[in-house]
Amino acid sequence: MEGGTKNWWMFAKWSDEYEQGVDEYVKRAFAIKSQGNQICCPCQISHYRFWRCEGVVRDHLICNGFVPRSDKLSDLGFNIQREETILDNDEGSIPNESSDDVVRLLHDARDAFRDGPNDEAKKFLRLVEEGQEELYPGSKNHSKLSFMIRLFILKCDHNLTNAVFGDILELIREVLPDAKLPASFNEAKSVLKVLGFDYTKINACPNDCMIYWEEHENATSCHVCKTPRWKSKDKEDDIENGKGKTYRIPQKILRYFSIKKRLQRLFMCQETARYMTWHADGRETDHLLHHPVDGQAWREFDSLYKEFSDDPRNVRLGLATDGFSPFNSMSIVHSTWPVMLINYNLPPWMIMKPEYLMLALLIPGPSSPGNDLDIYLQPLMKDLKDLWEFGLETYDASSNQRFHMHVALMTTVSDFPAYAMLSGWSTKGYLACPECHYELDSEWLPYSAKNVYRANRKFLPPFHPWRCDKRNFDGKVEERHQPTPLNGIDVANLLRDFSK
Repeated sequence: MEGGTKNWWMFAKWSDEYEQGVDEYVKRAFAIKSQGNQICCPCQISHYRFWRCEGVVRDHLICNGFVPRSDKLSDLGFNIQREETILDNDEGSIPNESSDDVVRLLHDARDAFRDGPNDEAKKFLRLVEEGQEELYPGSKNHSKLSFMIRLFILKCDHNLTNAVFGDILELIREVLPDAKLPASFNEAKSVLKVLGFDYTKINACPNDCMIYWEEHENATSCHVCKTPRWKSKDKEDDIENGKGKTYRIPQKILRYFSIKKRLQRLFMCQETARYMTWHADGRETDHLLHHPVDGQAWREFDSLYKEFSDDPRNVRLGLATDGFSPFNSMSIVHSTWPVMLINYNLPPWMIMKPEYLMLALLIPGPSSPGNDLDIYLQPLMKDLKDLWEFGLETYDASSNQRFHMHVALMTTVSDFPAYAMLSGWSTKGYLACPECHYELDSEWLPYSAKNVYRANRKFLPPFHPWRCDKRNFDGKVEERHQPTPLNGIDVANLLRDFSK
């Protein structure tokens, strides 16, 4: 295997080559580097962070995949070809999303600004220089930037507070006085903002009437219900931030995670840039449904917007949302609503990976936004409109050229109650079905106090025998056809004379 064109970890996880490679790796690793019959598990989930025994390591590698590290493999006698960064298009060949090789990503991003650095390019160039610095004299495994990113990952995985994060930084600086680390959590956070890891806080009315954004950014009360923006009107209750400045506590805060920079990063990294055009040049056309690209909706969209579909690098997204209780207790009535974006450009074995799902909005509780969900979607919808109409200049590392990236929101994924909130069509009462819309036949049962919908035989083929079956149904012959779903033009015509 070592002398072939592939290393064993580049084969599919179900292949014999991969399983043989795992067995050989585990045997060598436990013979050379085990401590107390355990080694750091190199699977995609553990990523050299947790000590596991031999059987667990093997199971993890078979199930989760392997994270190749040239320094670890060379110590065990494995040969690794450093030039092979793009893996094969199979489920066992996912890019090394957990790698600490941040410097390569930054170099790819720096190439995007070769025609002359703008402000964003200067920030990236500065970050590249910091990423190349040693964490401390003689450090080999981590640079300053990669070490900070690993600390932030640990903070999220183990729910560490900002104060604990700052104390850990202080302890490391005491142990390693030559380490080039930020002095506080806020300083470390400001460095990573350049990578697009930040978010925008937008104050909101507690009654879900409005958000304090754009023309209402400086308002002090809701223009609909007149509820104050702040929890207290008394300036004595203002909180001092330690720098002589004070701020008030808002009633409700919406957190918006901008999507533009994150979409650009997917093309700036060579390991993911080629996968962004998989739907056009990487799949098998066997006329089976493997991916949304094989569906009718995708084909109809391509026929309507040919200019968009001509460039396979244009991004197609899906939007998903639902409420959950962040306190892990069903007895507490609290509902926080995350809004996620799904990248349909990626191959099917990568679409639903957590690292490729994009959190766009975090709508706070304690209650569901209900039909006012659109109030909180405004920042996201504005960015999506800009990306659809005007696009965004992006550097494609796989082809080493710039292009104008456009984005389309193709689908929404939700349960039926959330569907009503997203679409505006009520899923209760006499017109509960969005497919039948105004042609729905519903009947009220007074004793059970429910609506029932029984006229479903119109969806059957025209000459189906059940259409003439009076005895077992409602005593009538069904001669109607399936209702035609409403399109955007029909909805616009229905709402033309509607007074809000």
